[in-house]
Amino acid sequence: MLIGVQLPEVERPVTWPEIREVALVAESCGLDSVWVGDHLLYRDDGESRGPYEAWSLLAALAEATERVSLGPLVASVSFHAPAMLAKKAATVDDISGGRLILGLGAGWNRVEYDAFGFPFDNRVDRFEEAFTIIRTLLREGSMDFEGRYHTVRESELIPKPRPDIPIMIGSNGPRMLRITMAHADMWNTWHTDYANDPSRLGPLLEKVDAACADVGRDPGEIVRTVALYAQLPGGQGRRAGSSERPQVEPVPLAALPEALASLESQGIGHVMLVLDPIEAVSVETVARTLG
Repeated sequence: MLIGVQLPEVERPVTWPEIREVALVAESCGLDSVWVGDHLLYRDDGESRGPYEAWSLLAALAEATERVSLGPLVASVSFHAPAMLAKKAATVDDISGGRLILGLGAGWNRVEYDAFGFPFDNRVDRFEEAFTIIRTLLREGSMDFEGRYHTVRESELIPKPRPDIPIMIGSNGPRMLRITMAHADMWNTWHTDYANDPSRLGPLLEKVDAACADVGRDPGEIVRTVALYAQLPGGQGRRAGSSERPQVEPVPLAALPEALASLESQGIGHVMLVLDPIEAVSVETVARTLG
């Protein structure tokens, strides 16, 4: 099972040099991947917070690192025209030497949609069209498409992208799973979706299996991935992006090996650790704990 770490987002004010440091420490400690959130703005209790733009960060991280996989956890297809998102993904993958994992989702945080002028309605319908364009351009390099929300004419990605960039879907919705499971390589769920408790993950895995059966896909072809929230000594509790996201109990550092073993026993192939606090020393401590 592969282990990665989410990089700092809005848990506290953070600058690019620190984000880069955490990524480099993760790589030097032997972790397998680093991840950035794709968000633009949070507002909670009268306070506004926002991270750097995700694809700019990913391009910088692709150059700064040498070995780890990297990707958005997960990219909202609403924030870019779908052909442009495919172009960004292909570019970052090439900069990284083929290390991108393209996480995709429909988005959820209305605040940033309204603030940046993106439509919030019919998000699954919009996602379905965008997903068709993105995956076809990445796999085949060109396409024509006319839909209700998106149209591309003689669209091409040049330079031609690596055709096997892994596509990871971050959703548990039945319709989203039916749309994506015929084509996705990976599936991800956030730690709040299973209360950060590996023993409660089973129903979500069953949803993935059912969606695969609906579209005639072998469930074994989908790599299952999950985010896991872990707290180290000195952690003060992770500040979520929004009060709309439920609060869950973190896994204490001492219990982390057991939690990871439980996830692996359920067929999880990749875990993205969300650490409290999210900083370089935490990554080093986790790496030592896991041996």
